[in-house]
Amino acid sequence: MEPQRIPLALTPEEYRLITALRDLPEGPLRERAHQVLERLQAFARQPRCAQSQADGVPCAEPAADCDQCPAAEAALEAQVRIPPRDL
Repeated sequence: MEPQRIPLALTPEEYRLITALRDLPEGPLRERAHQVLERLQAFARQPRCAQSQADGVPCAEPAADCDQCPAAEAALEAQVRIPPRDL
């Protein structure tokens, strides 16, 4: 069965990522790569770090921006446990 095609404009970065995923051979490694990417995007949408508070405030700094937070970045790195590298 042919997969449904969805027209979508992609940046060059997004295109490289999608192409790399498609190039992976079928099997457990491909499935694991998909799982890791799904977890990463879920985390990036709703970052959680050790400083999160029970009342939903991300940390003790109410004006904090999670995109700029070193604790959120460290938590994201811990999700994959793969050292960053330049592509």
